[in-house]
Amino acid sequence: MFTGLIEDIGKVVAARATEHGVQLEIAAPGTAKQVRAGQSIAVNGCCLTLTSRRGDRLTFDLLEETLARTNLRDLRPNSQVNLERALRADGRLGGHFVQGHVDCVSRIMAFDKKGPDFRLEIELPKEFAPYVASKASIAVNGISLTVADILPKRFVAWIVPYTKRHTNLDCAKTGDLVNLEFDILAKYVERMVAPLVVKK
Repeated sequence: MFTGLIEDIGKVVAARATEHGVQLEIAAPGTAKQVRAGQSIAVNGCCLTLTSRRGDRLTFDLLEETLARTNLRDLRPNSQVNLERALRADGRLGGHFVQGHVDCVSRIMAFDKKGPDFRLEIELPKEFAPYVASKASIAVNGISLTVADILPKRFVAWIVPYTKRHTNLDCAKTGDLVNLEFDILAKYVERMVAPLVVKK
């Protein structure tokens, strides 16, 4: 479980094809000294198991399922990734509950500076639209954001300068693909009320 508060920005060193997927190597000096093999780390919001740590290098094994469902398949050397260690049971929850289970990949439709802040507009697939509500939480590349507005086939979030500088949104642009994870509470509510809905 994670909070959506990014702790570090890592840089991809290599993405090597393997028999079962891809081995991803990331340079992350700030995170590396605080983790060990076997622990869970969210990489762009996707929960991965740390396979090994050597110096400031972190290695992860990505299976085909992960590659198919996330933007990790598009990573290249020097790509920047958001990193967050798993939440401690006695830790503060500053964002919202993020499982690290990416629901889909969507495209940035617009990312513009508006005054001191930034307006981020992201494509919203029809099948996931019921999980999005104004002022509710959503994870974008693992970042806990608040939905500011819902448009036809899109949603809007406002980004403060601090968040932009301290995440890989600092290098994001229109057309980029981002990982989305929708609020787990909305999914549970849908699951519970589904048997009560009378289909006509």
